[in-house]
Amino acid sequence: MARPTSHPVPGAVPAKPKRPRDPISSGDRDASFNRAASHNYFLTDRIEAGVALRGTEVKSIRQGQANLKDAYGLVKDGEIFLLNAHIGPYSHGNTSNHDSLRTRKLLLHSAEIHKLEVKTQQKGFTLIPTRLYFRNGKVKCELALAKGKQDWDKRESERKRDADKETRAAIARSQRK
Repeated sequence: MARPTSHPVPGAVPAKPKRPRDPISSGDRDASFNRAASHNYFLTDRIEAGVALRGTEVKSIRQGQANLKDAYGLVKDGEIFLLNAHIGPYSHGNTSNHDSLRTRKLLLHSAEIHKLEVKTQQKGFTLIPTRLYFRNGKVKCELALAKGKQDWDKRESERKRDADKETRAAIARSQRK
C-alpha cells in the first residue's frame, strides 16, 4: 500500500477549490421572512414544520422567490395546510411548472397537529408562517400561534421600538466619547 505524499506530484493538476454554497441553501439565511407577522399579530408558540413541495418549488425558493406576507395555516381533518404562500414560477421550468398560490401540506407529528388544533379553536388565534428556510437540504416552515393586534397595540409596539432605538443610539454615543 502506497503512503500518501505530502508534496505535489509533478504534472498533476491541482484540485479546484470548492465554491461556497448558496447561503439560503446551506441554511445560513432565511429563504423568506414574514415581516408583517410581528407587526399585525402577537406571536406566541413557534413550531417547525416540513413542507410538501414539488421540485420546481424548491428551486424557486432557492432563488428567493417565496413570499409569506398574506399566508396562513389551516387545520383540517387532522392535517395542516399552508394557504396563500406565494412561490414564484421557476425561471427554467417547463409546461409542468407549479401554481404559485397552490395549497401546500405541512408535515407535523399527529400530537403536534392536535395541540395546534386545540389552540386555534380558541377565539382570536390563528396560525401564521413566520419564515421559510432550509435545514439539511429540506425546506422548513416556522409556524407561530398568533393573536391579532388592535391599532393601539401596533402604536404601542412602535413607541417601544423607537424608545429602544433611541436608547441604543445614546449608549453608542456615550461609548464613542
